[in-house]
Amino acid sequence: MNKIGVIGDAQSVLGFKAFGLDVFAVNDPAEAAHTLHKIAKEGYGIIYITERFYKDITEDAARYADMRIPAVIPIPGVDGSYGIGITRVKKSVERAVGADILFGGDQ
Repeated sequence: MNKIGVIGDAQSVLGFKAFGLDVFAVNDPAEAAHTLHKIAKEGYGIIYITERFYKDITEDAARYADMRIPAVIPIPGVDGSYGIGITRVKKSVERAVGADILFGGDQ
């Protein structure tokens, strides 16, 4: 079974330890990108990244978009959602189905 990691600011990620996930507290986008590549090489199957950092490392995360593992998934942090996660889900569904069946263009 692959490991699951969470990358983000300490306040946003520490709670995930209670669920048995590996957390990686970072302070800036460069550190987030470095950590992403490091744990991807270590065989993590799912890597959650808070949207605060994901928005600045989209090119780094895009490296893994067409790979089966790891799945790199943006999540809201303590500062709220930037809308990145839902936008990615919407685009994935549109690509798979050929139409926006989730929001009808409202998002």
